[in-house]
Amino acid sequence: QVQLVESGGGLVQSGASLRLSCAASGRTFSSDFMGWFRQAPGKEREFIASTLNSANTYYTDSVKGRFTVSRDIAKNTMYLQMNSLKPEDTAVYYCAAGASGSVYSPRAYKYWGQGTQVTISS
Repeated sequence: QVQLVESGGGLVQSGASLRLSCAASGRTFSSDFMGWFRQAPGKEREFIASTLNSANTYYTDSVKGRFTVSRDIAKNTMYLQMNSLKPEDTAVYYCAAGASGSVYSPRAYKYWGQGTQVTISS
């Protein structure tokens, strides 16, 4: 059974940093894109970043230069380092794996974590 478990969310002030982790179990995703999405109340799930390796990594414009996605293949874990956080970054953050199709679309991903809340106070 495939499981994705996010951790690292929390409540921080504007300008602070957080590091999210997504630990996968049940299968490896070394040959698949893994991604991060977020969903704020009343809004659709939004693409943040996706990565296969360092040469194939994509970000949405609003997080470029502030967020960095990385993977530890040996640990079957993906990370999202978030710096210079803003109140508009407040959302539930989800990791996803097993992409087939456009990595920017949540519909492309077969597996999802349960989400971790990130709240940025002003």
